Amino acid sequence: MPETPSLPTLLATDGDGFVLDPEDLEAMRAERDHYEQPQAACIEALKIVQRRHGWVPDGAIPAVASALGLGVAEVEGVATFYSLIFRRPVGRHVILLCDSSSCFLCGFDALRAAVEERLAIGFGETTADGRFTLLPVCCLGACDGAPALMIDDDTFGPVAAGELDDLLEAYP
Repeated sequence: MPETPSLPTLLATDGDGFVLDPEDLEAMRAERDHYEQPQAACIEALKIVQRRHGWVPDGAIPAVASALGLGVAEVEGVATFYSLIFRRPVGRHVILLCDSSSCFLCGFDALRAAVEERLAIGFGETTADGRFTLLPVCCLGACDGAPALMIDDDTFGPVAAGELDDLLEAYP
């Protein structure tokens, strides 16, 4: 494996005050060193930032690029391509509502209407209390449980509108 350059212990970026946490930087270093190509660690590095901050702020992009030895545009391209990297603040819990063909055919419209009515938000919005953000996702890989949704890392399906209250109450 080619030798990788050493990293600074802290990285501040473009004057916006964003600084990588030393523990996060070390985790990024470990990810980068795990692969021959540093690009392979990009998604995990962005997830590391997201786990700490809840989303990936603009200032994190140059910091991640520096940590991995990549260009800022490379990291920005990855961050904007993957729908599970959040580029703006989200609620404490993110609901991903699957709108794949399977879910669409098995009740997506009714489930979407029920979720939107129950939370009083639409796609891309966060509840007033900051508890939930609702986002569409093209596939959860849960076609056998359509219509499906994911809350944080938990997948549910099939989900009927009448089950929503109990389901949402499990996420304070």
